[in-house]
Amino acid sequence: MTITQTVTIRAGANQIYDALTAAKAFAEFTGAPAEISQQVGGEFSCFGGQVTGRQIELRPNLRIVQAWRVSSWPEAIYSTVKFDLEQAGTSTNVTLEHSEFPEDAEAHLASGWHKMYWEPLKRYLE
Repeated sequence: MTITQTVTIRAGANQIYDALTAAKAFAEFTGAPAEISQQVGGEFSCFGGQVTGRQIELRPNLRIVQAWRVSSWPEAIYSTVKFDLEQAGTSTNVTLEHSEFPEDAEAHLASGWHKMYWEPLKRYLE
C-alpha cells in the first residue's frame, strides 16, 4: 500500500528542499516546532514530536528519503517517505511516495499530506 501524490509548487527545487530539511523553515511553514538533521542518518522531529524519524537519503534539490512515523503508531513501526523534486521552469513538481504504514492510517495520511504539507508549503513559498 502506497500513497503517491504529485503537486506543483511555484518555487525552485532548492527552496522546497530547504523548507523540508531545515528546521527553521519547516517550523515557519507549518507553524509547529521542528528539529531536523540535515545529515544522512540524522534524526528529525516535526509538529512538536507528532512525526519523528531518520534521514535515509538526502540529495540536495532532488530527493529526500525518510524513515517516518507518527507518535501514535505502535513502537518501532516506521514507514518510508520519499520526496522527489523536479524543477520545471519557475515551478517544481514534488512527487511523494509514502509506503509501509499501518493499514488503518491510509485515509488520514493521504489527506494529511495536503493539509499539513502541500497547502502550507504553497502559502509559504508562492
